[in-house]
Amino acid sequence: MSTRIVTVTPNPSLDRTIELAGELQRGAVQRATRSTAEPGGKGVNVSRVVVASGGDTVAVLPGDELDPVLLGLATRGIPTAALPIGAPLRSNVTVTEPTGTTTKLNEPGPSLAGRLDDLAALVADTAGATATGPAASWVVLAGSLPPGLPDDALAVLVRAVRARHGDAVRIAVDSSGVPFTALLQSGERLDLVKPNAEELAEIVGGDPEHYERDVEAAAEAAERLRAKNVGTVLLTLGSAGAVLVTETGSHAAAAPRIVARSTVGAGDSSLAGYLLAEVTGLSPERCLAQAVATGAAAAALPGSDVPALDHTDPDAITVRTLTRYAATELA
Repeated sequence: MSTRIVTVTPNPSLDRTIELAGELQRGAVQRATRSTAEPGGKGVNVSRVVVASGGDTVAVLPGDELDPVLLGLATRGIPTAALPIGAPLRSNVTVTEPTGTTTKLNEPGPSLAGRLDDLAALVADTAGATATGPAASWVVLAGSLPPGLPDDALAVLVRAVRARHGDAVRIAVDSSGVPFTALLQSGERLDLVKPNAEELAEIVGGDPEHYERDVEAAAEAAERLRAKNVGTVLLTLGSAGAVLVTETGSHAAAAPRIVARSTVGAGDSSLAGYLLAEVTGLSPERCLAQAVATGAAAAALPGSDVPALDHTDPDAITVRTLTRYAATELA
């Protein structure tokens, strides 16, 4: 089976991270202890983890050849398939405090008005076998939509992949808000979705803080999401760990104790860890353990740095099976 993971980031960014020595003080002048700039966006971060771990990936994104984001990806050895747009990509600014508290300022990004069909064709083409590699095992649609794309853009991208590759390529989605809701309402079949507690509550209701405290409640809510034509839900819960709900069972894993330096990219790293474990044939429980271990490793790194799998310790993660909820009983 192919192990290539293709990521799609419709709204990539140059992620600038500023580390402070103390708490962020609004209205004050503060000196940074460290600053970095990395190519970013949810899908881009997944590809970065895959490459750092020696895996096979292609990052699909809009952007011109000499854009700092594309140049940054090339410098880091990350293969790309880019849609030229004739405009600079956005910059996002993250401010981190010593406690791990993270403040993000995200720009809207350049308009892709009238370019959805071009992007969909590029995604479908990249998912197929090429002279430089096999067909994708997974296509990951991740992050927000830039201005100019319609609310149903994610559904259009999913249909493009399904029309070209059918069930041969599996689709994972990590998005939120109106575009994610529109995708679920489209009825398109998704193999995996990766919400956090807030994103889950947006779709099925409930209290995100309660989900982080009570993994049984989180699993029940994730089952409600799975009932919307979703095969598997990987629910990341930050410092509370993660929950995995599949057709055959529900599992929870607690996060290890770490000194958090930045939460930027932690959820993306969790998704990458899960997929890298899944394509090697590991059990759902071990895939969940790898997801939690990779997310924790990312949170322990500064800025938007991402870990490699050989810098994680999935064997230290305890996974337990939860009460099984029948989706038909929760509808």
